[in-house]
Amino acid sequence: MEISEVDYIKNQSAQYLSILKPTDKGYNAQINVLNYSELGCVITNMLKLCILALENESNKRTSIDVGLVLEQVLQLFPTDEMELLDIINEMQIKESSVEVK
Repeated sequence: MEISEVDYIKNQSAQYLSILKPTDKGYNAQINVLNYSELGCVITNMLKLCILALENESNKRTSIDVGLVLEQVLQLFPTDEMELLDIINEMQIKESSVEVK
């Protein structure tokens, strides 16, 4: 390859290869959602997709890598936010028990 071709490929790469961001463990790709409710819908639909794929496993015309989809669902699941909901719930239970006394 000539130098001008390499420069052209570098310029095109910088312009078009923008989805994957390098990390020390590989790459990250960002998804955009409106709010937690939409994130919940995305997770739910991905799980439903896996259920349907497993139920129709005998139909090999469309191959879905269920393991890969489930790995993505795990990464999307808002674990930290669930812990925050637990803390809020515990606070509310304590407050309710104080009000009852």
